[in-house]
Amino acid sequence: MEELIRIASRFALEGNIAEIKPLGNGLINDTFKVTTEGAAPDYVLQRINNAIFQDVELLQNNIVAVTSHIRRKLEAAGETDLDRKVLRFIPVKDSGKTWLLEDGKYWRISVFIPDAKTYETVNPEFSRYAGKAFGEFEAMLADIPGKLGETIPDFHNMELRMRQLREAVAADAAGRLAADTGELKAILAEIDRHGEEMCKAERMYREGILPKRICHCDTKVNNMMFDQDGNVLCVIDLDTVMPSFVFSDFGDFLRTAANTLPEDDPDWEHVAFKMDIFKAFSEGYIAGTKSFLTPVERENLPYAACLFPFMQAVRFFADYINGDTYYKIKYPEHNLVRTRNQMALFRSALAAVPEMSAWIASL
Repeated sequence: MEELIRIASRFALEGNIAEIKPLGNGLINDTFKVTTEGAAPDYVLQRINNAIFQDVELLQNNIVAVTSHIRRKLEAAGETDLDRKVLRFIPVKDSGKTWLLEDGKYWRISVFIPDAKTYETVNPEFSRYAGKAFGEFEAMLADIPGKLGETIPDFHNMELRMRQLREAVAADAAGRLAADTGELKAILAEIDRHGEEMCKAERMYREGILPKRICHCDTKVNNMMFDQDGNVLCVIDLDTVMPSFVFSDFGDFLRTAANTLPEDDPDWEHVAFKMDIFKAFSEGYIAGTKSFLTPVERENLPYAACLFPFMQAVRFFADYINGDTYYKIKYPEHNLVRTRNQMALFRSALAAVPEMSAWIASL
């Protein structure tokens, strides 16, 4: 705790630190709650995982640009209690920057949002909240001045993921294709049948008919804060906010929320795409993005729902062929099980495209 107090004390905090304790169970960054004495606000201290986010200055510049822009929008709209409706990051005393490099570790501090909570629940009600919140988040950033950088370059680039799979196949580093009895070649053949169609976002972008937006790129129900009455306060976990296609925010949410099973459940024959979740999320999302969404973006939302399980299957499969060098595994076939699961979800979503398109057109 002494080290954490020393780190936190480098930032321009109000009040004196009473204690620092671990907060939450995040998978990427180490997070702590800084409790202060008296009436001063409490804070959230995080160690930024610079193995994943390698350009911390770009990361924090993005976040400050986004939160400052949203804060100005809320102020102009007459909103109050702004520190509960948009994150506020605290500068380091001697540099004025919102990040600190100390002993090879990167740190930041934001104001803790009191009387707020997150939910893990994925049902139609919360999916509708999520769609509207993430859609409004994009809408507020549609006119952000300046240019944000990519915190994880090519994060959702399907063409890149297909190239990486082909490279994995060519190398066969773990010898798994050489020992294949037929299943791996069948998976490859299925991926190849759909690969060109799934890469159409990049083609549309090059043709100038699909824009890039500022997107959240990690759209989950638990990345929203709610007040005690169940109203959405703000979107959190902004590390992946960067230029992308709106398909990122739309498809990534549905990949996890609309699957009947977790992504690594081996019972892939019972994987199905949940239309009730799709309908609720898209209803909220269309309402939240009505100020800027183009016809091309809107019409291709069903494609986005198919794209993300396909993309994740390709990533899991490439990692399996490479010998499990990227994703953590619990047993030797874990990445292959994930691949089967996500391909099953992709097939189910693909079969539902006519129904999805009719629903989108009706909104």
